Amino acid sequence: MSDSKNEYCPAKLDLGKATMEKITSLAKRRGFVFQSSEIYGGQNGAWDYGPLGIELKNRIAQTWWKEMTQLHDEIVGLDAAILMHPRTWEASGHVENFTDPLVDCKKCKTRFRADQIPAENLAAKKCPECSGELTDTRKFNLMFKTHIGPAEDTASIIYLRPETAQGIYVNYKNIIQSNRMKIPFGIAQIGKAFRNEIVTKNFIFRTCEFEQMEMQFFVKPGTDVEWFNEWKKRRWAYYEKLGVRMDHLRWHQHGPDELAHYAKDAYDIEYLFPMGWRELEGVHNRSDYDLSRHTQYSGKDLQYIDQDNSGERYIPYIIETSAGLTRNVLMILCDAYDEEQVAPEKQPGSSEENISTGNPGTADDWRTVLRFHPAIAPVTVAVFPLMKKDGLAELAQDIRKELKENFATDYDQAGAIGRRYRRQDETGTPFCVTVDYQSKDDGTVTLRYRDSMEQVRVHRTELVERIRKEIKEYKRIK
Repeated sequence: MSDSKNEYCPAKLDLGKATMEKITSLAKRRGFVFQSSEIYGGQNGAWDYGPLGIELKNRIAQTWWKEMTQLHDEIVGLDAAILMHPRTWEASGHVENFTDPLVDCKKCKTRFRADQIPAENLAAKKCPECSGELTDTRKFNLMFKTHIGPAEDTASIIYLRPETAQGIYVNYKNIIQSNRMKIPFGIAQIGKAFRNEIVTKNFIFRTCEFEQMEMQFFVKPGTDVEWFNEWKKRRWAYYEKLGVRMDHLRWHQHGPDELAHYAKDAYDIEYLFPMGWRELEGVHNRSDYDLSRHTQYSGKDLQYIDQDNSGERYIPYIIETSAGLTRNVLMILCDAYDEEQVAPEKQPGSSEENISTGNPGTADDWRTVLRFHPAIAPVTVAVFPLMKKDGLAELAQDIRKELKENFATDYDQAGAIGRRYRRQDETGTPFCVTVDYQSKDDGTVTLRYRDSMEQVRVHRTELVERIRKEIKEYKRIK
């Protein structure tokens, strides 16, 4: 785990030549992410996930959900409503405290978060962009406010939730009673949240509409420090399982001036994005703040009754793990991105060499590759016929049908094999199957690995088990 004070330049680590410009370009070109409402000039702070993007996002969510619920008997799931009673946000402190400091430039009209511009500029009220005069700092509440019902008055005000956690807290008693949960236990949720951010930037890193993956773990007071440290270990280990480059992760502990109003202690897992170290996931000791506040504002008794300890009553402490799903998508894209100098590849079924141009090449050839863990890759295996004629296309389609029951598949018969390999490399497909003339004779196909570009012959009847084994035993080689 890295020292949180070790602020060094991203260029000093090999980022696989990833830049935000390259990531955003590839994301649009290959159908991962599009600007929302692009034909109207785009909507700032909002993004649409294309065919590959929604597959990647869903697989990350499914992996997290399995990690939290399927692999933990003491954690159950929930899907709470986006719209909640307005008193919820008074109790949580969001109405009073969920603000950012805002300043505007009187000359260029640019808007800034006051805590994200140089201190000397703020002190001198000098715009960092044009040197114009800045306005006084004022508080800006990040919650989206709207109205419910036919009348727009103070009685009809309602908010789009700025986080998913409060839906868990207000249902905590329901889940204890319906599922016979005993402390310690957790409740997990994946859902959309909305924040009226002053500045949205760095692609999908900070947006107004996003998805969160949160787990709230309820523990007995006095055991909270032990459980806090335990969940720090578990969340770090999760990213190791995902195949993330661990030298691009570090812990950052919140100082006294950073702690949220509810937090007893808080750490962030930070990732080294192309724009520098940024928060990826937070692990927080929220103490008994949330349930105590909801007890106060709702008038309901939210104490836990410990039937195994003579009916002892107490307000549980909460250990929270909170990650952005959409931010995890960006992290996975950045972490997987690589540009690699490659030698020519052999064409399946022949001794000829074939590279990205479809012609014999030189060592000056490069490929762009996304080294996703196969378990989260949008497409697991692509199937190609070497040629479109002589029944190879039909045979390739039959093999694809055999694989579709178990894996996300793609089919491509356009262009030279080398070009097809490169297209799949750029979308992160870990396995390619090529059907050639030998396949018609003995039932074997060429299985090609994305990371190493190694090619092996495998009988079609053994493909499913072979690919399953490769996914289970996958280790990133670069």
